[in-house]
Amino acid sequence: MLLIFAWSIILCFIGFQYMREKQYKSEYLNSQLQLFNTHLLLTLDDGLSHEELIASQPKPFDQLRISIITLSGEVVYDNMISIDSLDNHRLRPEISGALTKGAAYHIGRLSTSDGREYFYSATRGQSLIVRTAIPYSASLRELLRADWTFLFVMISISLAMSILAYFATRRLGRNIERLNRFAAKAEKGEAFVDDKQFPNDELGSISNHIIQLFAQWQQTIKDRDIAHEAALREEQEKIRIKRQLTNNINHELKTPVASIQVCLETLLSGINLSEEKQQELIERCYTNNERLRKLLGEVSLITRMEDGSQLIAKESVVINNIIDEIASELEIMPDDERMGFHADFNQQVIINGNLSLIGSIFRNLTENAIAYSGGKNIYISLLENNDLACKISFEDDGCGVDEKQLPRLFERFYRVDKGRSRQLGGTGLGLAIVKHAVQFHGGLITVTNRLGGGLKFEFTLSKLHD
Repeated sequence: MLLIFAWSIILCFIGFQYMREKQYKSEYLNSQLQLFNTHLLLTLDDGLSHEELIASQPKPFDQLRISIITLSGEVVYDNMISIDSLDNHRLRPEISGALTKGAAYHIGRLSTSDGREYFYSATRGQSLIVRTAIPYSASLRELLRADWTFLFVMISISLAMSILAYFATRRLGRNIERLNRFAAKAEKGEAFVDDKQFPNDELGSISNHIIQLFAQWQQTIKDRDIAHEAALREEQEKIRIKRQLTNNINHELKTPVASIQVCLETLLSGINLSEEKQQELIERCYTNNERLRKLLGEVSLITRMEDGSQLIAKESVVINNIIDEIASELEIMPDDERMGFHADFNQQVIINGNLSLIGSIFRNLTENAIAYSGGKNIYISLLENNDLACKISFEDDGCGVDEKQLPRLFERFYRVDKGRSRQLGGTGLGLAIVKHAVQFHGGLITVTNRLGGGLKFEFTLSKLHD
C-alpha cells in the first residue's frame, strides 16, 4: 500500500512535469512567433503591399503560413491560401483569444482550408490581427516533444527509491508482525519467546521495552502465585499440625484420665481398702493429674509462641544466671537422679528475650538428658559471643539416638522409647518447646550424635531480635 501510494504520487509528479515541459516548449515557440507577429504589425504602415512586406521579412521557420485578419474576423491576406476560400476567422480559438487578451496560441488544430494540422499564434494590433501558423511536421513534433531523458532519470531514481523503501518497509513490517504475534500471545497470557532481537531504532526500543515490561509483569504474577501457593501450603500445614496436635493431645490425655477415673471409681465404690492401698490410689491420681497439668501447660506455651509471639514480654536476660540456677537445682537432687554439670562460660552473655522461655530451653534439655540419655555428665559451652548473637553447645555423654531418629526429635509428641517416656511422665513436647523457644529468639538449633556417645545440641540466640 505504501508503494502504491508512493508511485501514485511519483506518476502524478512525472505527468505534471511532462505536461509542464510540453507547455514550456509550446510557450517558447509561441514567443518566437509572437515576436515575428509584433514586428509585422509595426511594419504594416510602411506603405508596402502585404505581399512585398511579407516577402521582405526573414521568417523564423520554413513553411510559415502568415494571415492578416481584421478585428471583425475577415481574412485580408494569406500567403498560402486564397482569401476567397477562407471564411470569417473571428471564432477561431487563437483569434478570439487575441481579441480578448492581445495574444493567444493554439496547438494542433486541423485547418478547414487545406486540411493540415497547424500550430497557431495570433497577435492583435490597433486595427489588424497577424496570425502565423507552423504545419505539424516531424521537426516540429520533435521540438514540442518532452525530454524523455529527464523522465527516464526520474523514473530510475523513483524505482531505486522504491526498492530501498520496499526493504525498509519490509523490515518494519516484520517488526510489526512480531509485535502482533507478541500481542496475540500476551492476550492469551502466554510467554513470548523470540530469539531475534528488535533493531536498534525507535520502534525496536519501544518493542523491547514493551516485551520487558510484559516479562516483568508475568514474573510478578508468577512470583505472586508462588507466594500464594506457599502461603496456602503453610496454612494447610498449620491446619495439619493443629489437627495432629489435637489428635496427639487426645491420645496423650486418654491414659492419665483413664487412670484417674479408675482410681476414683475404686475409692468411691465403697470397697474396704487398706489405708496403704487408698494412699497408693491417691498418689496415682496426683501423679496423673500432674502429668495432665504439665501437658496442658506445655501445649499452651507452644500455642502462645506460635500464635501470640508478639505479646510475649522481653527483657534483658543474663544466661549465666539461668545456668547457675540449673546447676544449683541439680546439686539438691538425689544422687541417682542427677548428672554431673559442667559449664564453660568464660564471659557474661546478655540477650534481649523472655526469661521463662530461655530457661525452658536449658531445663528441657537437662531433663531430657537426665531422663533418657543414661549418661553421667552434662556439658554446656559458649562457642561464640558477639554483638549480634551467641552460640551455645549442650552435650551429654549418654547413649545417643539412632541416626534415622535424629531429624524427628523436635517433632511434637515424638518419643524414641514411648513406653519408657510415659513411665517417666514425659509428654513428648519438651524438645518441641526448645525448638520453638530458640526460633522465637531468632535462632536455630541442630542435634547430632556426640563423638564418644550421647547427644550434642547446638543453638544460637539473637541479641537484637525484636
